[in-house]
Amino acid sequence: MLLRMKMTKKLLKATASAIALTATMTMAAQGVVDVHSHIITPQYRTALQQEGRLADEGFPLPQYDAEAQLQWMDQAGVATAILTLAAPQPSSAAVVRQCNEAAARLKQEHPGRLLFCAALPLPDVNAAIREAVYALDTLKADGIKLATNVQGQYLGAPELDTLFAVLNQRKAVVILHPHRPEPVNSQVMQQTPLAMQEYLSETTRAVANMMTRNVLARYADVKVVVPHCGAYLPLAVPRMKSLAPVMQKAAMVGPIDWEANLRSLYYDLAGAHSPQAIRMLLTITTPDHLFYGSDYPYVAPQVLTKGLDTMRRYLTDEPDLAPYREMILHENARRLWATDDSLPAVQPVSPAAAEAGLICRIAEIEVYPQYLSEYLDFANEVDRLSVEREPGVMCLFPMQSAEDSTQIRILEIYASQEAYQSHLKTDHFQRYKQGTQHMVKRLKLPTMQPLDPKTMKMIFRKN
Repeated sequence: MLLRMKMTKKLLKATASAIALTATMTMAAQGVVDVHSHIITPQYRTALQQEGRLADEGFPLPQYDAEAQLQWMDQAGVATAILTLAAPQPSSAAVVRQCNEAAARLKQEHPGRLLFCAALPLPDVNAAIREAVYALDTLKADGIKLATNVQGQYLGAPELDTLFAVLNQRKAVVILHPHRPEPVNSQVMQQTPLAMQEYLSETTRAVANMMTRNVLARYADVKVVVPHCGAYLPLAVPRMKSLAPVMQKAAMVGPIDWEANLRSLYYDLAGAHSPQAIRMLLTITTPDHLFYGSDYPYVAPQVLTKGLDTMRRYLTDEPDLAPYREMILHENARRLWATDDSLPAVQPVSPAAAEAGLICRIAEIEVYPQYLSEYLDFANEVDRLSVEREPGVMCLFPMQSAEDSTQIRILEIYASQEAYQSHLKTDHFQRYKQGTQHMVKRLKLPTMQPLDPKTMKMIFRKN
């Protein structure tokens, strides 16, 4: 009897372990890609300590261990994480090299699980170019990490153009991260630490600098990932656009190609992500430019897991965001980093999958009255060009309320999810998106479920 009880306990324990393992494997199979996590090597920590800069960012560096990160990833259902060097930037080019080589070793030891974007020894531009070439060509880095500023040299500075030319030639992905502003008034951040507010200002400042010099437009093959839900850019971009004519008249800035600059920007959702934050970002970008980000190891694993679960839930439950769930959690990242030695590309939708169902929705838009005529021109143009040029766009039909002319409804029908995502990347849709963002007062994008898909397909075959 005692032996039977012991065997039963062992069986129950084994069953529980198997269930736990199955749950872990199921979560991992969801394939979440984390584009915002940090590597903190012993050499990096020692170098900062020797320079007396461990507290430069106003808070202590957390401990980093790759095995602990992988354990958290397994538990949370994160398939792949992209590592970047933390802040602050070490002064030594040799230390930067050591950090990049350490990250490359982790990538080699954990293929498909850990990728990395290499740090550069700025403000020495020539040294940075040499390191970028070595990292991308020899270490097979998956991109480059750039600080918003290093010793007061801000992104957008003219002397960085030669670096961006090299990155542009290699079609590099660049992940930005805020650092302490330089020069800095220490009293500014005594009560409000850097990470709580100034990091957002610093990120916005760096991206604004690049945009006013058309860096992103001139080096359009460089794709730039902006951290922390885009910082203040959803608020800053409309203001910059509205003030640009005044500044240009005063010869303070030159012409700015807003559409081309914004097209090169992608955004991670590390930090205070929420449905509201995503909706704000969608006023300046498109859903295929958004990524999940954790900020590991700066946030406790259990907090990250809870946050990711929350994101999964609202990306499932919110009707206007649900179509973008898989895109944000992993598909967008897989497309951007789809190379032989990094993430496997997202497989295209098969003809059978496309036949299984169309994507239908009615976009609900309210336009500011003063922009109504201009908005209608944009809407009619994108409708015509999309239907003419895109086989997967079955219908884009804008309509105007007879009772309130500012209320616009657009009937959208796409042949498949692939066709919809392809549509978001077209030049004519990007021109519409960027050209009308300041005109739209309210936007809802509910996805509709056809009650009779067979009849719907008959309509399109008939016409």
